[in-house]
Amino acid sequence: MDEGGLEQVRVQLQEFAAEMFAGLRRIDQRETGVRYLRGLMLDGARKSMQPMAARLGVDHQQLQQFLTSSTWDVTGVRRRAATAAVSLIEPRVWVVDDTGFAKDGPASACVARQYSGTLGKVGNCQIAVSVHAATDAASAVLDWRLFVPESWDETCVPDEAGKVTNIHAKRLRRQPVTLDEAGKKKPHLRKEVPREQRITQILSRRAASKIPDEERYRPKWLMALEMIDELADWQLHPPLLTADAGYGQVAEFRQGLTDRGISFIVATTSTTTVQPGDAEPAPVAYAGVGKYPTPRYPDPARTIKDLALEHGPDQAAPVHWRERLPATEAGDRPAGTLSGHFFALRVRPAGRTVREGLPPADDGVLPDCWLLVQWPPGDTEPSDYWLSDLPADTTLTNLVHLAKSRWRIEHDYRELKTGLGLDHFEGRSWIGWHRHVTLATTAQLFLTQLRLTDPKAPGQP
Repeated sequence: MDEGGLEQVRVQLQEFAAEMFAGLRRIDQRETGVRYLRGLMLDGARKSMQPMAARLGVDHQQLQQFLTSSTWDVTGVRRRAATAAVSLIEPRVWVVDDTGFAKDGPASACVARQYSGTLGKVGNCQIAVSVHAATDAASAVLDWRLFVPESWDETCVPDEAGKVTNIHAKRLRRQPVTLDEAGKKKPHLRKEVPREQRITQILSRRAASKIPDEERYRPKWLMALEMIDELADWQLHPPLLTADAGYGQVAEFRQGLTDRGISFIVATTSTTTVQPGDAEPAPVAYAGVGKYPTPRYPDPARTIKDLALEHGPDQAAPVHWRERLPATEAGDRPAGTLSGHFFALRVRPAGRTVREGLPPADDGVLPDCWLLVQWPPGDTEPSDYWLSDLPADTTLTNLVHLAKSRWRIEHDYRELKTGLGLDHFEGRSWIGWHRHVTLATTAQLFLTQLRLTDPKAPGQP
């Protein structure tokens, strides 16, 4: 959006910002908040502080101080933005996902060599987990968390016996950590860093980025549940939750949703184990001592791929789930219909986590759910799988529509990164990162509000 376009929506922006920044105590903080939103929405290749300040005609230190050292409550802004987003969008689903922020150096908070779907490979990056509200017409980010890798948590450094104090950390193999600086060619002989020195290095990095002591490594699926709990504290609850296989394959994540009374339809991997929907546990002979054993399924659990292959592709029915949006660049992709071939089976997810979630005096019957399978015509095996606890009378068409509703968040990430500078923050502090992404999310919400309430306003695609 150019200066003229921003001027045309100046009144709407002022009213919107007054609501978002109502909790900021000082008028200069509220004014700088509006200025930062303007900088994010103004046309420009970079949305880091110095280029934004130049376009706004202000000292970049003013923006830097607002992000890194000013005393305003970023959680309050996130809460007001999330509440406004749910009210505006009236979401059909919430979506959990994560995205990567590529970095060149080692100093940004929680940067590490890790896999990023954004990069499509292992690279030097930050990873953020997010929760979105979505319909087919609109979407918005509700909450963010910056992932803390094991290399940024001294409680993940194993002792001489290979044990770690962080309960979420995997049992680490003792691998040598090099002393050479990032970017320099590694010598053929690798020198292992002593444990005490590794801890000192981690503590120094955490202190430099001002990472709160309570922020520790934990898996991304647990961070997603934490955000869902935080949103519930704000009186925001998902109508249904969906996620990709990175989350859906984790039984603890699915069980966490069930424990919170949240319906879900989540992608999973072909190796997920289940019992067939019509399977029944059989009594186990009593040994004569101790408590009576719980009935057990006579046959071992099978992978969902095995069940799908046994079912075969002949029962797969074509389902259309939405119209494809035309590409923004001419000649790239025409508009059309998105459809595929699917079938659904009733299954009973297996595993220790599911069993532990059963009532104490249970009869051994595992809860049943939907297995949704996509099998492209002509392929030798299915391409995608989903699990869902939606009611048994849910139609195949509705299952497919909901399973495919994740597409909207790709629009969120694309708009936030290419248009609003989500990944342009160059600071090193933990609080600065969270404030920047919160303000970028707030700017996107303002543009979404314009699209839904005033489609002819400037800045529309």
